[in-house]
Amino acid sequence: MITISEPAAERMKEIMAAQDIPGLFVRVGVNAGGCSGFSYAMGFDSEETDQDVYMTIQDMKVVMTKDDMKYLNGVEIDYEESGLSGGFTIFNPNALVTCGCGASFRTREEDEALAQPCED
Repeated sequence: MITISEPAAERMKEIMAAQDIPGLFVRVGVNAGGCSGFSYAMGFDSEETDQDVYMTIQDMKVVMTKDDMKYLNGVEIDYEESGLSGGFTIFNPNALVTCGCGASFRTREEDEALAQPCED
């Protein structure tokens, strides 16, 4: 389950309304890369695949791939205003290691895999 704060949901809804694309939803995921192993991906989409699962959060359709679910279970998405700028923040209780900016992470599963000896 993902949690999206009210400020984050309001901002997402504003962005989607400005796009004026029918069927637009929030897509959340992870990509390999970043200084800690994985980086977050969040955007808007209007097309689903058979690898997607969805849930309704704050009256919005939120979609992720089945593979990303294990990394995103329990994630909390917020939106914070800071001076003249603002941005989405992600808290991931599954993250064992995060980078300084909070944009990438590694879970215990990946940490244990890295500790395994290589087989030739």
